[in-house]
Amino acid sequence: MNSVLSEQNNSRGRYALTLLLAVNLLNYVDRQALYAVFPLIKADLNLSDTSLGFLGSAFMLCYMLAAPLIGRLGDRGNRARLAAGGLAVWSLATMLSGLAGSYRMLLAARSLVGVGEASFGTVSPGLLSDYFPRESRGRMLSLFFIAIPVGSALGYILGGQLGQAFGWQTAFLLVGLPGLFLALPLYFLHDPRQKGLQAESHRPEPLFAELCRFWQNRSYVHATLSMAAMTFALGGLAQWAPSFLHRSFGLEVARGNTLFGMITVAAGIVGTMSGGWLGDYFQRRSATGYLYVSAFGFLIGAPLMILALTTSNLTICLAAIFGAELFLFLNTGPLNTVLVNAVSPGRRAMAFAINIFAIHALGDAISPAIIGSLSDQWGLSRALLITPLAVLVAAGFAFWGGRYVEGDQVLSDE
Repeated sequence: MNSVLSEQNNSRGRYALTLLLAVNLLNYVDRQALYAVFPLIKADLNLSDTSLGFLGSAFMLCYMLAAPLIGRLGDRGNRARLAAGGLAVWSLATMLSGLAGSYRMLLAARSLVGVGEASFGTVSPGLLSDYFPRESRGRMLSLFFIAIPVGSALGYILGGQLGQAFGWQTAFLLVGLPGLFLALPLYFLHDPRQKGLQAESHRPEPLFAELCRFWQNRSYVHATLSMAAMTFALGGLAQWAPSFLHRSFGLEVARGNTLFGMITVAAGIVGTMSGGWLGDYFQRRSATGYLYVSAFGFLIGAPLMILALTTSNLTICLAAIFGAELFLFLNTGPLNTVLVNAVSPGRRAMAFAINIFAIHALGDAISPAIIGSLSDQWGLSRALLITPLAVLVAAGFAFWGGRYVEGDQVLSDE
């Protein structure tokens, strides 16, 4: 009987991972497709780099503001249904972006994409982690978050190819459509959260008291601050890298996005999977394993970023981008696993909601517009040099958080 139940649980876990991974891929495809067609939008709507950057910042602003509200709902209700609603909203909003005939309409549509994606991003890591035991969460979350490099690369490639062939409006219509077909299966996905935890979560704690509780969790705070600095850097690079290749090396939109997308897929898969395996390996030997794997990845990745942004040789630039992305993506599974393990199951949706708010408020909600503004004054290559500095800050917070992580690990879900 136990073996039958174990096989059923394994089957449910594999199905949940497959479905949530597919949705997360679409999450990043729809998000990154915008940046792939930046040059086309700039020319069509006659925009400055500051206005272009604000399209990404507006998305992130709505994303982070919606997250805390959705987080409180996620700790009280069915997380799968909340995620499915978010998927439907952002898919429709992506298609609405393709119908935008002005900058204001495009800005409104991209803001709505942020609200929809917040519903999924807030609840999905905790939902998935409840299907698996603590000792395998690093690998499982790394598989889930492999959608970041793969989905982002697909967004760049599809956005660039479709945009150049059919126009940026059609590109949005086509990449937004598939999400509507996965909304129903996601709606009916089983939420494995224990009934007792659900009952506990229905007794709401005052918001200020809940925030104070998270602030007192020092490993959670340091992991979040490390992710915020990393998000500042990678969020800015993700939006401006295709334009950087276009301006610095004269690559046409489709070719630049395809090259960057292929590099991101290869480096992202290797880095994300390696980070999950290394994190689980070193975590079994030390409570600081997840944080230190992330920190060393940041330290190695920063100088490679500087090389990519300063060389005049395209081959060296692309090789340095590959190396930088590989080491930076080591953090994906480990840092998210620190967040999961540092809070009780009944608080995980709110934990990720606060994390989402913080990392985007301090990260890619502001970095694209800052880089765009600096680019108007200094040029894009020089403006992007602020990103390696942010990566070094991320390394510092990851190392610092290692002092507290052992005392903050939660054992109540074992």
